Amino acid sequence: MKLGRPALLLLQKPISSPSVRPKQTSQWLGLGTRCRTARQPRRSYASISAAELQFGQPVHETHPHLLRAGEITPGITAQEYADRRSRLAASLPDNGIAILASSNTKYRSGAVFYEFHQEPNFFYLTGFNEPEAVAVIQKVGSSADYIFHLFVRPKDPKAEQWDGARSGEQAGLDVFNADESGDINHLHTLLPPLISGASEIYTDIVKCSGFGRFFRNQDLVPNDFQRMIKDSKVKPLKPLMHELRILKSEAEVANMRLAGKYSGRAFTNAMRRQWFKEKDLGAFLDYEFKIGGCDTTAYVPVIAGGQNALSIHYVRNDDLLKEGEIVLVDAGGEYGGYIADITRSWPINGKFSDPQRDLYEAILRVQRSTISLCRESANMTLDKLHQITEHGLKEALKQLGFDMTGDALDVLFPHHVGHYIGLDVHDCPGYPRSVPLKTGHCVTVEPGIYVPDDNRWPEHFRGIGIRIEDSVCVQDDSPLVLTTEAVKEVVDIEALRN
Repeated sequence: MKLGRPALLLLQKPISSPSVRPKQTSQWLGLGTRCRTARQPRRSYASISAAELQFGQPVHETHPHLLRAGEITPGITAQEYADRRSRLAASLPDNGIAILASSNTKYRSGAVFYEFHQEPNFFYLTGFNEPEAVAVIQKVGSSADYIFHLFVRPKDPKAEQWDGARSGEQAGLDVFNADESGDINHLHTLLPPLISGASEIYTDIVKCSGFGRFFRNQDLVPNDFQRMIKDSKVKPLKPLMHELRILKSEAEVANMRLAGKYSGRAFTNAMRRQWFKEKDLGAFLDYEFKIGGCDTTAYVPVIAGGQNALSIHYVRNDDLLKEGEIVLVDAGGEYGGYIADITRSWPINGKFSDPQRDLYEAILRVQRSTISLCRESANMTLDKLHQITEHGLKEALKQLGFDMTGDALDVLFPHHVGHYIGLDVHDCPGYPRSVPLKTGHCVTVEPGIYVPDDNRWPEHFRGIGIRIEDSVCVQDDSPLVLTTEAVKEVVDIEALRN
């Protein structure tokens, strides 16, 4: 069945609720209109099918294999995006505004660009996944009402012939549910009225590069945007966004569970085979992540054989994998923008030596114990979990013959046991690890021991680096391990080669 534009509108508009006000009406503006600002009109039935239109990212009508009806991005509905904007607006002062910019396209050389990755706060509020866009959330007076402005690149057949489809201004209204949309090229005239009427401005643009000449002009100090807000009361947006993003919704957890499941299966499949090069193992995981259901990889992986594992973020991945050594792999896939973060360490030949097994099982016991405390009822913080992990590792290493006096633990376990995860690998950067963990917090648990090759340590453990990491969602009375498909018991790892 073909769906006309009104049907598309019904599928992707948020359900009416106290936090979402009815749209204001104005004269109809066709798709691709070059006007400076477009406002949501009252609809009449259109003859064109939504499936025949082109957008700058998948929508349900063009990509039903990726999105269900009503979703803006995989797993996240238009209603959830509207609720996020409403929660942000509620945290703003009367007549305050929040201004967010998308990521810019980044180039590695000349016209050769990197894979595009949207700015996480912008993506969290809009679901819009193109460069050169600005969102403004404008609180109306002291009420719960707000206006969502979205300024994007206009439709441009010539540019789209080279770079692919753009969504355009009309899709800003129809698909992404903006109250007002406009041409990003006219930002100089679109932003000043919003800024001059605002009691306070919340933004992080002045602290980052932003995109294009408007936010970053190396020849002008200050840039255009900084001059525009110089007489306004400006506050950082990041603290407000952290409070919105840090606790995950059911839909977000579901996306992270899928990312964890697909990534975990890839790890287990990789353990079934013997690898001779770090590069080949990394290429296999990249393929398995994507063919297994992930959209892309979450970060540059660590594929560290032997003593390369002593470097926490070893990413050269260009060495040989040698018989009798351990390979440490820190990698993960991404689904719907949400990431999985997994580390597994296993013997390259499929069989643990006695020292490898002893050290591995000591770390695994501590990891299991720490994961069991990732529940709201345990009244933990990430910092408390780290202290408990340190104590557990210290006692376990003593039993294995390590001299744990002085700075021994800092040398052997130099990083924190966990961090928050979500749209970012290190989600909500700067958010304190001293906050009590509640249902909806998603974190990593990743104890590791890295034994330098020197006389201070027992000889049979020297040069071994082992880390075991899972992504975990905090629940009330029990943790939800998001990455359980990646096997980690010694017996299971060794059985994969049988």
